[in-house]
Amino acid sequence: MTVRTFLLPDLGEGLTEADIVRWLVAAGDTVAVDQPIAEVETAKSLVEVPCPFAGTVATLHAEAGTTLEVGLPLLSVEDGVTSDEGSAVAPAEGAQPYGEEELAGARPEAGAADEEDGGGSGNVLIGYGTPGGAAKGRTRRPRRPAPATPPAAAPPTTSTEVPAAEPRQAPRVVNPLVRRLAREHGVDLAAVRGTGPGGLVLRADVLSSAQAAPASAPAASGGASSAPEPTEALDPRTGLAVAGVEKVSGVRKVTAAAMTRSRHEIPEATVWVDVDVTPLVELRAQMKARGDQAVPGLLAFASRFALAGLARYPALGHRFEEDGAGGHRIVAFDGVNLGFAVQAERGLVVPSIRGAHRMSARQLDAELRRLTELARSGKATPHDLGGGTFTINNYGVFGTDGSAAIINHPEAAILGLGRIIDRPWVVEGDLAVRKVMQLSLVFDHRICDGGTAGGFLRYVADCFENPMGLLADL
Repeated sequence: MTVRTFLLPDLGEGLTEADIVRWLVAAGDTVAVDQPIAEVETAKSLVEVPCPFAGTVATLHAEAGTTLEVGLPLLSVEDGVTSDEGSAVAPAEGAQPYGEEELAGARPEAGAADEEDGGGSGNVLIGYGTPGGAAKGRTRRPRRPAPATPPAAAPPTTSTEVPAAEPRQAPRVVNPLVRRLAREHGVDLAAVRGTGPGGLVLRADVLSSAQAAPASAPAASGGASSAPEPTEALDPRTGLAVAGVEKVSGVRKVTAAAMTRSRHEIPEATVWVDVDVTPLVELRAQMKARGDQAVPGLLAFASRFALAGLARYPALGHRFEEDGAGGHRIVAFDGVNLGFAVQAERGLVVPSIRGAHRMSARQLDAELRRLTELARSGKATPHDLGGGTFTINNYGVFGTDGSAAIINHPEAAILGLGRIIDRPWVVEGDLAVRKVMQLSLVFDHRICDGGTAGGFLRYVADCFENPMGLLADL
């Protein structure tokens, strides 16, 4: 038998490891090229990994819940064809990173041979299949016939639901939404009869199984985060029983490291101001009264105001970094990638709107909604969750007035928005009840001084208090 070992590929964006959240196949299952085999969680997103080989799963090299470094074996597949040497193909040492060659196989030098003998495309794009396969219409050479002599021993089977002579067929599911639906309803996909082409399991099949079977809780391993494991140990410091221990991994692990690094490296300072946002609230109400079906949200307007402020005070969108020669440098950018904080089930993530400086408030609103949905559903890619140059944090949605936020390293500043409340306010000498919000700006004091930070924050505050004045200038 020829055994092909699939290494965990380089996931890009500087990611060096991933957590195995859930295996979608088991040893003994038969898999097809591009079939999802595992769900992995990186610091950026939760994605499905497709298999570049077809055959029978021989070995799962990591258990669910463990962390695997890029380049280590993930899964081995037997293709059922005896090689000339009669021995398994072992991974080669020193394989090039995935980002350089986009090869998921264990042997970079064998890529052409793998394509010719039908072993799979070998090109794995996380969450998007392996486009180098049969989709390009390449003609494959036929396999060499297997020797007439039967193998010395029958391959072992890991399932009791099928005859020992046949390996168990892995569930034919290609849509991540169908897998998520099955987990939410506690449906075992292996027991679902697919009604799609070739036995493909569809959404309707999962719903039918969920209605036919008694409701059950989803498997604990199906989500990106798990409940603390119970324990009866006593904490030596407090003397109290430890109720549970939860491993810090995935997004939480990287977020904690990034926050620690930000506090350690960046000499930050904070400025804040209370703002009368009544004019903006009234403007949005007027737009809705006129029948406008796409009125931008407050965060979209705040983003537009912040981008206008960055055009006047661009230093807050720069980056302070080491120059590689023992010194430091400040890097300026031609444009702004606007990040915004989203609280998702997997933890706090920061999607980034690329080229936000070229967008109107309506366009920003559409991107904010799209990326928020991706982040909360766990479908955001590393490209969606990286590359920001300035961040906005709307902590007001949690009912808080103000916050000294932590800068999203390696950026230079973060703008915070508090909740909007009714407060007494002096307007042209008279006391009135107005809609008031607190703005805060945390900035890297190595990038600029308080004059620049204060000027930016005051400009953004003026935009809230006179939105038509800004819109007239754009």
